[in-house]
Amino acid sequence: MSELSRRSGVPVPTIKYYLREGLMLPGTATAATRAEYGEPHLRRLRLIRALLEVGGLSVASIRRIIVALDDETVSLHVLFGTVQYALAPHVRPRPGDADWQAAEGEVDALIAGLGWQVEPDSPARGLLAEALAALGRLDQAPAGLSLRVYAEAMRRLAGLEIDSVRLPAEDGEDGEGDGDAEVGPTAEAGLAEAGTAGLGLAGRTDALESVVAGMVLYERVIIALRRLAQEDASARRFRPAAMD
Repeated sequence: MSELSRRSGVPVPTIKYYLREGLMLPGTATAATRAEYGEPHLRRLRLIRALLEVGGLSVASIRRIIVALDDETVSLHVLFGTVQYALAPHVRPRPGDADWQAAEGEVDALIAGLGWQVEPDSPARGLLAEALAALGRLDQAPAGLSLRVYAEAMRRLAGLEIDSVRLPAEDGEDGEGDGDAEVGPTAEAGLAEAGTAGLGLAGRTDALESVVAGMVLYERVIIALRRLAQEDASARRFRPAAMD
């Protein structure tokens, strides 16, 4: 455990806490008071740290994700949804608020118009409705097609992110397949129909790490880049020439 702590940068007491909370699988016992830990434990610690430190998730939320990760009967779609729903702020509906109701209807119409497959209880629905209601009260709501333009841009970005998730191929019939090869569309569909049990924990961890990178880490990159671009655009349009 001391070596695991050194390589991960996570203190031993914290690792023991994660073990008690069921976030990590126990090591292989080598003596009454000693256990051996390997690369899967190091990867799990890195995943926990990303969700905890960057994603800001609670230990309870991370446990739900870990439970879904370790259960090979849970499809990747449900696993990814578990991460996304844990990350998103949950906004409570406001039935008596006319601005909220109008914004909620706009969100429903947008999703339906785009043909997106989004669950009714998706927390992102409430998050968008809350933002649109606030924009409406400020008379700054997106006009015309501008909201759909934003949505289409996000659809393309999300498609690239999900397409970048790499699934290791199952071993060939002779048992000598390349474990690092990508799964083709037909094989990938087969894995999805089978609940992705063929991926194994390592393959599911690969996929989850890709999604966490997109949902948690690259989201910060997108926000930072947008703010940098806004500062540049503002300087080009509004900064007095004397300040150049």
